[in-house]
Amino acid sequence: MKNTLLAFALLTSTLFFAQTDARIYEIIDAVSADRIKKDVTRLTEFGTRNTFSDTVSTTRGIGAARRWIKSEFEAIGKDCKNCLEVFYQKDFVTTDMGSRIPNDAWIVNVVAIQKGTKYPNRYIIMSGDIDSRASDTMDFTTDAPGANDNASGMAGTIEAARVLSKYQFENSIIYVGLSGEEQGLFGGGGLAKYAKEKGWDVIGILNNDMIGNIKGVDGVISNVDFRIFSEPVPATETDRERQMRRFYGGEVDGISRQLARYVHKTVKTYMPEMNPMMIYRLDRFGRGGHHRPFNDAGFAGIRIMEAHENYTQQHQDIRTENGIEYGDVLEHVNFDYAKKLTAVNAINLASLAWAPPAPKEVKIGGIVQAAAKFEWSKVDGAAGYKIYWRDTTSPTWDHSRYVGDVSTFTLDGIVIDNFFFGVSAVGKNGFESPVVFPNGIMR
Repeated sequence: MKNTLLAFALLTSTLFFAQTDARIYEIIDAVSADRIKKDVTRLTEFGTRNTFSDTVSTTRGIGAARRWIKSEFEAIGKDCKNCLEVFYQKDFVTTDMGSRIPNDAWIVNVVAIQKGTKYPNRYIIMSGDIDSRASDTMDFTTDAPGANDNASGMAGTIEAARVLSKYQFENSIIYVGLSGEEQGLFGGGGLAKYAKEKGWDVIGILNNDMIGNIKGVDGVISNVDFRIFSEPVPATETDRERQMRRFYGGEVDGISRQLARYVHKTVKTYMPEMNPMMIYRLDRFGRGGHHRPFNDAGFAGIRIMEAHENYTQQHQDIRTENGIEYGDVLEHVNFDYAKKLTAVNAINLASLAWAPPAPKEVKIGGIVQAAAKFEWSKVDGAAGYKIYWRDTTSPTWDHSRYVGDVSTFTLDGIVIDNFFFGVSAVGKNGFESPVVFPNGIMR
């Protein structure tokens, strides 16, 4: 009888941490393509949202656009009994701060915070860009509807807030519209600085920049492919950390890369019809996005976006030239696809917001032994821990073992030289923290 009970306990424990959560499927189903279309349409109706466009008009320019975004967040907050704290976060920029600044101005972000019940100072962030641009980024009067770049990402962020505001989470979620992206990533830089000043514990930022186009300039059409950009190691790593990587590995295992792997795994689990493409670079070749200032500040950050871009519909005056229709207009946005990528964000925000913190310290040992040894710092809220490992050439964590509520473990028969390893914390609800690559050595 005793053995039967033990076997049952082990079985239920395994199932508990292997099963999916029905709420994640509810979140996917709740995302609305029609609401996203309505919001993208409204954002294009402001004519231009150039960072230096009209701020006084009630119908045109970035001022009217950001006031509308703020009112949408406030309406969502009202529906969830004031679960959102909505405010402007702003910084002043001057012409001597960059070549794309035609005049001194305020860079104003619209922030909505859904506070966590257990870890209110831990934040997972979803961002979209408010601003748009014409062919000449200094031209702040010409119409620049910016339907895909980036009303799609902004509308997706608002929609994620609508859906997730129906739930309570242990960690806090921030939904934010960032400004000044086209002029030098000023909005992201300002919010990252604000996060540092406020002492926020940032889990990471999911930056959404163009999530609505499925027809690539290369002729490829796909409504399931999307890209996840992530830098390999933090820009803030020390010389000591850089030297250790030569001997112990970790060239592609920084905190942003682990966040990207987390998104990849969540999508493959809950949205297997989608094809998340792990792109091993900070951003597109020679280009930038609003996750970069967070990376520069030492936070994890990734860019989520369409896989097949059409450059005739980005940063272009609306015109027809040589039979080609240029311009970022509404008819080029596929709203069912934008719904899918919004759901990708929403389920990862929820999974991270329901998960315990990741271990801060993970030590590894096992040199010249047929075993890999681990020791980690336990975290509040974890029911247990999971050890991950993969081939050194694999982009994703391919093997794992749940080891229970312990702080040390040995994987016998696994040679440390042949794999990379990591540890995550697992909550009672089955949700996991991002994997932590070892940051210490056991002798």
